Amino acid sequence: MRMLLNIRIPHEPFNAFVREGTIGEVMARILEETKPEAAYFTEQNGARGAILVVNLDEPSLIPALVEPWFLMFNADCEFRVVMAPEDLKKAGLENLGSKWK
Repeated sequence: MRMLLNIRIPHEPFNAFVREGTIGEVMARILEETKPEAAYFTEQNGARGAILVVNLDEPSLIPALVEPWFLMFNADCEFRVVMAPEDLKKAGLENLGSKWK
């Protein structure tokens, strides 16, 4: 299942990792472990943020995906199930439309 993971990262402890010069290593470790399809880093409400596209085979994989963000950065994480255009084509919208007239 493809999901959009929205991450809001508070200033601390992120700033401490930046000051120590270890933030690159920490981020690389998390991204290598979680293997997102795509990762974008941005501002969110005046703080750091990230948006990841991830593909999970089953819901039990969610903790392994979010715990690094929780434990390393005290981050807030939100999930949204998303579809690519090819997924939407398989949804059967034509049949649903006729069913719910």
